[in-house]
Amino acid sequence: MQAGTADEEWREDCAPRRTLELFATKWTSMILHTLHVRHDGPARTGVLLRSIPGISKKMLTQTLREMEAAGLVVRTVHGTVPPAVDYALTPLGARFVEPVELLYDWGRRNADALDALQAKPTSRR
Repeated sequence: MQAGTADEEWREDCAPRRTLELFATKWTSMILHTLHVRHDGPARTGVLLRSIPGISKKMLTQTLREMEAAGLVVRTVHGTVPPAVDYALTPLGARFVEPVELLYDWGRRNADALDALQAKPTSRR
């Protein structure tokens, strides 16, 4: 691949593909949105679990670990008994919220068109 060519811009590790990988799990955007909009700061695991309908504790924990590894959230363990753990957006996570909120806004504005779509067999609608 030559530098500056279309092939080079769409290589496997290009920025757009890496960005889409962050959306690979459906819960990542929901957690980002919840931390940003509903809590506007750190939130404990139990609070997040109650704030996101349909997510299991296992999936929340798994997604938070992936988001922490990706640098989107920071996990803080407080030295209490029992230990309290909370999660907050990192600066990168806060920047990533911007496109998430654009998508959520688009979804709200186009809810009628989305409602008209035929539900997938795996959908919970």
